[in-house]
Formats: sequence, C-alpha cells, structure tokens
Amino acid sequence: MGMERNLRWIARFWRALALVPLAPLAGLAPAALAQETASVAARLPDRLADADFWALVSTISEPGGYFRIQDNFTSNEGEIGQLYTMLRDRGTNGGVYLGVGPEQNLTYIAAIRPRMAFIVDIRRQAVMQHLMFKAIFELAPDRADFIALLFSKPRPAGLDSTTAIQAIWDAFWPVRSDSATWKANYARIAGLLTKTHGFTLTPDEVDGLRHVYDSFYWYGPVISTNGAPRGGGGPNGTTFADLTGYSPDASGQPRSFLASEDDYRYVRSLHLRNLVVPVSGDFGGPKAIRAIGTWLKERGGVVSAFYVSNVEQYLFGDGKAQAFYDNVATLPVNDASVFIRPYSLRRFGPTQPLCPIAPFLEAARAGRAPRINDALSCPR
Repeated sequence: MGMERNLRWIARFWRALALVPLAPLAGLAPAALAQETASVAARLPDRLADADFWALVSTISEPGGYFRIQDNFTSNEGEIGQLYTMLRDRGTNGGVYLGVGPEQNLTYIAAIRPRMAFIVDIRRQAVMQHLMFKAIFELAPDRADFIALLFSKPRPAGLDSTTAIQAIWDAFWPVRSDSATWKANYARIAGLLTKTHGFTLTPDEVDGLRHVYDSFYWYGPVISTNGAPRGGGGPNGTTFADLTGYSPDASGQPRSFLASEDDYRYVRSLHLRNLVVPVSGDFGGPKAIRAIGTWLKERGGVVSAFYVSNVEQYLFGDGKAQAFYDNVATLPVNDASVFIRPYSLRRFGPTQPLCPIAPFLEAARAGRAPRINDALSCPR
C-alpha cells in the first residue's frame, strides 16, 4: 500500500510540474499559440551595440540626395505642441516611430514613447545632425546641460529638473555663447561619435557634422530652418527656442522634448541604447523604407506612427507619391498606426492630422488620393 501511494503521489507531482510552463498559454487556440511563440522569438532589441547600430545605419541608408532646403536646421511647424497632446489623447503609444526632418522628431518620440525610432531624410547632412543630437543627449544628463552643450553657453545657476522650460530659456537668453567652449564641445561630440562609439565618418560627413554644430553656435537659440532667425524667441516665431519652449497645446501648456525632465530622460534613454537610428533615404526611393520594414518584421516590430511633415507635397510634385505609399505598404502596421501630418491640421482642422495608415493606403490604391489635398484630407 505504501508503495502504491508513493507511485500515485509521484504521478500527481509530475503531472503538476508539466503544467507549470504551459500555464500562461492555457486556453490558446493552435493559431494563437503559434503567434504567441513567434512573438517571444521575434523581439525588438532593448539595446544595439555600437557596431550593430552603425551597420544598421549603413546598410539601410540610400546615398544622400538633393532637397530644396539644403540645411533645414529646424522645423517650421508651430503646431507641434498641439500634436504632442493629440497623440497622447489618442493613445498612440509604444511600437516603432518613423519620421523625417530635424528636432521635431524628438518631441514626437517624447509624446509616443516608442521602443525604437528611425528618422529617414534624403539629406545625408540630416543624419549628421541627428548624430550630433545623439552625442549631446549622451553627454547632457538634463535639459539645461543639453541647451548649454548645443549652443556652447555656460549653464546658468539655479536650474534643476523642476524648472519650467520657459524659465530655463529665460535664464539662457542673456548668456553669451563662448568660443572656447564651442571648440571644446565640438571635440567632445566628434570624439564620442568616432572614438568612443567607433562610427566611421567620411571627410564629407565630418564636414557636415561640423557645419551643423557651428551653425547652432553662430545662430544660437533663434536658429531657424535656414539658419537665419525668423522669430525672437517667444510665441511669435519658429526658432529652435520657439519650437521647444513656446509651442503650446490646446490647454496653453508648452510641449516638446525639452518641456519636461521626464520627456527629456525618455528620449535620452533611447539614445543611450542606440535606439534612435538616423537613415538617409528617399521616401519614394527603392531601398530605405522597405529595408526598415524588412528589419522590423524580422523582429516583431510594428510602426505606431510615421511623421511625414510636408514631404508628400514634394512627392506629388515629382510624381513619386504612389511609390512612397507602396513603400509604406511594406511596413508592419496595425489598426492604431497613424501618419502625423501637421499640414492637415492647418487645412482641415483637428480631425485629420493623425491619419490611420492602413485605411489610407487602401484609399490611395483605389485612386481616392490623386492630389496632395486629397491625401491631406485622409480619405478612407
């Protein structure tokens, strides 16, 4: 009898033990079980090694091309504060972010909190600008240090993580940029990228990096799209300071990657882990966007948002809009994935700038977006 009880107990023990690893999957249909298993196997990286980051930048990128605005140091889209909160209110969160252009991407990343980001721009200089931002994020533990490094200004006293962004700008306005600091800062930035990280830049790319950093020094916080200031650093222009400190949402609160220490730290954390990947590529070209799509699909990534600025305007003008939409169709998206279109907000009001990608692509294939205004109206 004792032997029989022991055998029954051992059998019950092994049956219970066998159920333990399967408990989270209990009740799943075979297809769902296969999907769950695949999602475990295919993961976006939590960090990229320096060599992997640079290989990704290099293999996905197309050769740098021409754009009508050669420098494009800053955005000129003052709606960014409104869109920040619209994205938050809509629940656009996580996933993978795609975008184009300069600093506005950092604000959309702060709003969405993606796991990873790709910034695609036809200009190779844009890649150098985002590498400059990357280096400054890594070197600057907080917002005030970021501004001090970017503009080669001594950091004013009394600024901390709780200081409001407009108060930070108020403290920096009277501080002169310093030429000795400028030279030392550039050496730190270039050294971090090429020596610490080991990124291999061509002579032209080194010149581009230097040109961008020098421009932020010479123009200061009122640097604008083409360099020359178009505003005075306040609510009436589109300078770097305006876009990061004076672009409000509907409630009047300024919103940007510099508006709160929490947002700044999130974007910085991605840069510290090599998860903001700058890419040179043509939206209507044969490689960059499709290569990103392939890379993401292999790792189970889904695009949560694609910020397109006004690039579609140029694509329609060049007869390449459908090529772009065909490229986007190769990206992994879901029902929540959206285009971010600030110019729709200007023309069509608050119902259109966050346009669901999948229904729009169906409309474009059906011929319901033959012109730029049709696209901006987000047909479905």
